[in-house]
Amino acid sequence: MSRAALLVLADGRFPAGGHAHSGGAEAAVKAGRVTGASSLEEFCRGRLHTAGLVSAALAASAVLGVSPVELDAAADARTPSPALRVAARKLGRQLMRAARATWPSGELDALAREFPKGAHQPVVLGVAARAAGLEAVDAAYCAAYESVSGAASATVRLLSLDPFDATGVLARLAPEVDRVADRAVEAAREVAVVGVGALPAASAPLLEISAEHHSGWPVRLFAS
Repeated sequence: MSRAALLVLADGRFPAGGHAHSGGAEAAVKAGRVTGASSLEEFCRGRLHTAGLVSAALAASAVLGVSPVELDAAADARTPSPALRVAARKLGRQLMRAARATWPSGELDALAREFPKGAHQPVVLGVAARAAGLEAVDAAYCAAYESVSGAASATVRLLSLDPFDATGVLARLAPEVDRVADRAVEAAREVAVVGVGALPAASAPLLEISAEHHSGWPVRLFAS
């Protein structure tokens, strides 16, 4: 295993398409729920402990060899918003292209054949991490961090927020990212034994509702 592969997978410059998505930040900014660093921190904290936890557990489970088809169905069940399901699959398709070029793998090829229009991004992330020789905890960290870093980066553009302030938000959330990654790995180990029903199902109804509104905007800066 090369732990440095985690740096490649988690790098914001890895061509996985995340730059086009705000993680719900665009809708939150327009609604006045995110207006600066303090409210961004609360928004990211909410994402981390809900969508971030679920994504991290899905990714960690895929690294442990749980069926990606079953994980994808579980991801669908935990994503009520059709708009978010579409976004997750678009991101998964883009990540799949980048991952197959970077870490050629029969498992990635099989997943691409099973889901030609894209599997859920956290599932692809886990299979990609497995192909890169990473561990479940690595995939969990990557997914947990992505759940907050995308929104923070988007808010810099949306509000002209000082990038130093946005980075400070991520730094303050780091201990919570640790805890979420640990919880995700614990859940993934249980999933490997008893099945996908053991996956977390932490919900964020406002993110789901906002995603549906956002998908109907005539003009938007981000895809989701």
